[in-house]
Amino acid sequence: MLVVGISGSPKRGNSEYLLDEALKVASGRGFQTKRLLCSELNVGYCTDCGACGKGEHCPNEDDMDRVNAALAEAAAVVVASPVYFGTVTAQLKAIFDRTLPLRRQGMQLQDKVGAAIAVGGSRNGGQEKTIEAIHSWMHIQGMIVVGDNSHFGGIAVRPAKEDRLGLETVAASANKVCDLLDKIGRGGAQR
Repeated sequence: MLVVGISGSPKRGNSEYLLDEALKVASGRGFQTKRLLCSELNVGYCTDCGACGKGEHCPNEDDMDRVNAALAEAAAVVVASPVYFGTVTAQLKAIFDRTLPLRRQGMQLQDKVGAAIAVGGSRNGGQEKTIEAIHSWMHIQGMIVVGDNSHFGGIAVRPAKEDRLGLETVAASANKVCDLLDKIGRGGAQR
């Protein structure tokens, strides 16, 4: 089973580090992992042209075909984002918007497991609102959303490598994803 991780940061740093920590948990529990990094992806904005609603291919020529293919293959998705002005980055929002074909063309993310990670400049720096935005995308796609067994997901403070409590919430969220995949049955979450 594949666990896909998306880092919504346009630069290398805390979000990628936390995503890697979550994917290490999944890998250590026997799951395949794949990283999709906004710092490396070229994804344009959705213009609501309607092509995907007609079953047509999106006219934007960028990396989104690769992103959507990985998401469609995944049994679970872990999304990490820094807090940018109280929510996810514009780059991550563009990815969320561009997954519309997965919804319109057969609800391809439905019943996949999802978890969120957010990192901010202070302990109460907007992480919960950022996780809420990630969860909203997951709910709209029909995903099964998990937290960290106590709260909403992985919540960390910069610098993430030094945030012991934050790292614990990231590991707990990743373990919750793996626990649910094990309960569903390896292969059972894929459509």
